[in-house]
Amino acid sequence: MTALSELQARLIQAFNRHDWAVVKQLALQLQPLAPTDAMAPFMGGVAHMQLQQLPEAAHLLGQAMQLEPARAEYAVEYAKSLALMRRMREAQEIAQKALALGPVHPATLNTLGVVFSQAHAHALAVEAFRRQVAALPNQAQARFNLAYALTVMGDEAEAERELEMCIRLDPRYWQAHWTLAQLRRQTPQSNHVERLRTLLAQYPGQAAAQLYVNMALGKECDDLGDYPAAFEHYRRGKAAASVAGKQSAQRDEAMFKRLMQSFPAGAEHIADGAHGSAPIFIIGMPRSGTTLLDRILSSHPAIYSAGELQDFPATLQRVYGGATPILLDPDLPARVRQLDWTQLGERYLDATRAHAEQAAHFIDKLPHNFLYAGFIARALPGAKIICLRRDAMDTCLGNFRHLFERSTSYYDYSFDLLDTGRYYAGFDRLMAHWQQALPGRVLEVAYEDLIDAQEATIRTLLDFCGLPWDDACLQSERNAAPVNTPNAWQVRAPVYRTAIGRWRHYAPQLEELRQLLAEQGALSPGD
Repeated sequence: MTALSELQARLIQAFNRHDWAVVKQLALQLQPLAPTDAMAPFMGGVAHMQLQQLPEAAHLLGQAMQLEPARAEYAVEYAKSLALMRRMREAQEIAQKALALGPVHPATLNTLGVVFSQAHAHALAVEAFRRQVAALPNQAQARFNLAYALTVMGDEAEAERELEMCIRLDPRYWQAHWTLAQLRRQTPQSNHVERLRTLLAQYPGQAAAQLYVNMALGKECDDLGDYPAAFEHYRRGKAAASVAGKQSAQRDEAMFKRLMQSFPAGAEHIADGAHGSAPIFIIGMPRSGTTLLDRILSSHPAIYSAGELQDFPATLQRVYGGATPILLDPDLPARVRQLDWTQLGERYLDATRAHAEQAAHFIDKLPHNFLYAGFIARALPGAKIICLRRDAMDTCLGNFRHLFERSTSYYDYSFDLLDTGRYYAGFDRLMAHWQQALPGRVLEVAYEDLIDAQEATIRTLLDFCGLPWDDACLQSERNAAPVNTPNAWQVRAPVYRTAIGRWRHYAPQLEELRQLLAEQGALSPGD
């Protein structure tokens, strides 16, 4: 065995046992000895990705793909590394090349489906997940992934069949029960309450079961009008989750204060960012109706909905360059003074160029961008920022009733009802600050006005965006674009007002929350 083949054998062995530090070292040694062999950059790239060294991973995986462009798995891992870096436009392009190569390995198809979903290419996600299900018809996860993609595309009937198949294959695929409950409004004639109660009794010691099944039961009891039972299930479900607790409330309060210090009211903010008027940012508390607003505005022929993009926070983090998330940096005010606003704006516009090509304007609907409004205003002086406000009690209840993405700390507050109230109060103070610090840059619109005075409110919104009236905005239920949100069926329905004042169904259980919001000065008039 030659020295080269011995090194290759050692690299393969280290790769197979997932010894990523050794893989990285051996791949580095091997590359100069075999510069046209794609194995070393591929395995080295995977090792860097596993070690969270994403720029190095993308560089090496890109090399591997160039050396062997017909290897689908190389393209898939390269796309995955780009997606992890939130370079979604490039990730989608590479993933499409990989899909065209016809990958047959189910795990490869799963990775592709996830990348497409993250890039909001939901039709391609359905295609990838369909192929995965065809290869693994008895795998519950494959059925679940396909069901989720189908829901986004508006095919609730097939999504329900896939979720039921998922549960039949694995009754303990807990997230499928929660997703199934969310798929439509449950009725006395058609619901899953008995099945869910049986599962809850069977698995009292499993935290995941208690979390997802209780939350599913809460949703279904709410649909059936049993509000005391619904609230108790929500409470038990949230209590079963392991979260940061009171530390998250303290962390969030400090973050709000740092943001207000970083963009002081009355200071002169020079419009020195990047030119471009394509982006329309829709911001606000989660569960405040931002998806409905997105559907209404994107019904206009001059506006394209790009979905909940992570591009601005990700671009800001890259320009900032620190290892700590920028909003948690105790030196945030000083960091803000050092930012290159033109570079930040230009990089964001470059990352979202594919969306800008769809129409004159595109919507970036990431609710938590309310935290970044100051950065957006400085980096993108031509962008429009719209904040949707909803009744404080309804907003807090909506957050407590929902299960958010658990891989991020953005939603830690939502596992405790009073922490949700504290977070809302922080949001309320921050939005008041933005109005002072960014005069004229943020248009605030009430959800209730969007429902009860729809045409007048939409005209105000379009005027703010510099666009003419279009009747299509009054018929958002005809908007055929994908909906990547829970309760997608509600967003596809004609505008309804039954969600206004929903908190009153839970008035006894929410009294302590109401008192907290009143003390914080965040209570809506009439509450």
